[in-house]
Amino acid sequence: MVKIGIVTGSTRKARVNMQVAEWVKDFAEKMDLEAEFEIVDIKDYDFPMFNEDLPPAMVNKQYSTDAINAWSKKIDELDGYIFITPEYNKSVTAPLKNAIDYIGPEWGNKSAGIVGYGSTLAVAATLSLRQILSNLNVATVAPFGAFSLFTDFENMSTFKPAEVHNATIENVVATTVSWAKGLKTIR
Repeated sequence: MVKIGIVTGSTRKARVNMQVAEWVKDFAEKMDLEAEFEIVDIKDYDFPMFNEDLPPAMVNKQYSTDAINAWSKKIDELDGYIFITPEYNKSVTAPLKNAIDYIGPEWGNKSAGIVGYGSTLAVAATLSLRQILSNLNVATVAPFGAFSLFTDFENMSTFKPAEVHNATIENVVATTVSWAKGLKTIR
């Protein structure tokens, strides 16, 4: 059994990110994959803006706040991730990048799927996140979810994905889980 964290990528008050995360979790739990899924909401961790002299992971795994220590522990216990990211200015959100930057080794040798949404299907954010994660030795799977704010959200605020996405999301989830199982053998 592997543990997959569905990591939110937005902390805004009016975010739709949780709707997408909850939908992906419900979708994944209906698949027979011998995996546990949980939502890991970055909003639950009160990160200060990263402003350390050196990344804490380069010095030791002693982090400066309880929130970062809790984040480190949560990410470390997971075998893989499915990131739910909106696209802001052709990239991931500042809070998501900040959360990723605070820790290092906890991410490594694990798999990640990406589900993005935005006015241009979050393609640029997905590519940006792939590059960020590769630097941390996270293996991102090839299939990715791409939802449109115009067609998969009612009034750009209520998530109502078209059924055409189901096969892709199934592929994202299944591939992330299978890679998580394989990568678990080298950690």
